[in-house]
Amino acid sequence: MFLVDTSVWIDYFNQTHTSAIAKFEDLLTQGYPFGITGVIYQEILQGAGSPAGFTRLQTYLGTQRFYYPRDPISTYSAAALLYNQCRRASITIRSSIDCLIAQVA
Repeated sequence: MFLVDTSVWIDYFNQTHTSAIAKFEDLLTQGYPFGITGVIYQEILQGAGSPAGFTRLQTYLGTQRFYYPRDPISTYSAAALLYNQCRRASITIRSSIDCLIAQVA
């Protein structure tokens, strides 16, 4: 199973051709299972350009498989630790949400 991140969905909906999109389209063609997390769903909806676009995205993405943390407390703790370790190693994480998505994956 695959977790498809926000940036891939954005490029896919914008019909931007990247290597990630080629891999995603291969997943679709081959019928491999894939899904999203709740925060990926939220991130994509936040970027909707109009109320109609929001509704379209909400309807489509609402039909996707959702992956959830098996143990929310340990998942959030591990995500925070990942963020902290990266920061101490002078690695800038764009968003703490990215660490949470990584932990769910």
